[in-house]
Amino acid sequence: MFTGLIETVGRLERVETRSQGAFLTISRAGVWDPPLVLGESVAVQGACLTVTEAGEDWFSSDVLAETLARTNLLALRCGQRVNLERALRLGDRLGGHMVSGHVDGVGTLQQIRMEGADYVLRIYCGDELAEGIVLKGSVALDGISLTVTKVDTGAFEVKIIPWTWEHTSLSERQSGDRMHVELDMIGKYVKRYLGQVGRSTLTEEHLRAAGY
Repeated sequence: MFTGLIETVGRLERVETRSQGAFLTISRAGVWDPPLVLGESVAVQGACLTVTEAGEDWFSSDVLAETLARTNLLALRCGQRVNLERALRLGDRLGGHMVSGHVDGVGTLQQIRMEGADYVLRIYCGDELAEGIVLKGSVALDGISLTVTKVDTGAFEVKIIPWTWEHTSLSERQSGDRMHVELDMIGKYVKRYLGQVGRSTLTEEHLRAAGY
């Protein structure tokens, strides 16, 4: 479990494709404190990965084919900056929102514009993902917990304060880039439940016949 508050920004050092997935190596400036432990989870651009090898300022992870199919990790370039967040510990502050690190889909950055000192990003994500996005609700974009400021057909917008822009991988983004989108976890469960209720065979006639 994560919060969507990026702890540090690393760099992708190596990508090795394999028959059933890939192997990524990521570095960061300075040592990890406390050191990374083999088997722990780290969100890389919002995708939860397991640490399989680690040094003072780097770690590697195996990436399943399922993860590659739902993310753009293979499209990342060596040397590119990536958002990093270690998993929550019991007692940590939940400053963002509940983020699982399970990317729901990939959206396309359509536009970057300025509103005062803030950056406004418009993301096209398609109707299926957009149906799970709520105005003023939370969304994780490349692992960053953000508040939705506008929702359109198949698209949404978020505002980025200068500090977040400078201290995440967003500062390297350009129009046309593809970005990880994770919908709000609670919203996904509600949507799933309502969908099941909508498919129920229970009707008003059934309830009346049962005495309700």
